[in-house]
Amino acid sequence: MDIEHFMQGYKEAWEQRDQKLFCALFTPEGTYRNTPFAVQRGYEELAAYWQRVKLQEDVAVNYEVLASAPGSGIAHWHVTYQVASEELFRIWAASTGTNLIGRKPGDPLPRMVLDGVLQASFDGGLCTDCRLWWHSLPLAG
Repeated sequence: MDIEHFMQGYKEAWEQRDQKLFCALFTPEGTYRNTPFAVQRGYEELAAYWQRVKLQEDVAVNYEVLASAPGSGIAHWHVTYQVASEELFRIWAASTGTNLIGRKPGDPLPRMVLDGVLQASFDGGLCTDCRLWWHSLPLAG
């Protein structure tokens, strides 16, 4: 696997909200570092983390490979999705460290935009380590 094939699979897994497709990108002990301070290791933790994408609807993923080398690569990715539950909104608001949207109970849930960079390492055709740096905001309406 190279970064282009990884990103194609990553896009498909996210847009289909499918943890099996996501886990299939990794070695059995592969790691996914969704922030510099959090790591999911192995299929069980990867699948558990990926459950949060099931709280997203109308997901659109775009990416551009920035660098590719044997066994590694870097890509810029951009995602938009509709928040589909109050639970996901609470997860997002907590991750930002502030309530950036002054929502009242019953207000519509926002459409979000995420933008980030991903670095991945590969061995034997699968990802051994994936590191992300990203930021999210409500999509301007």
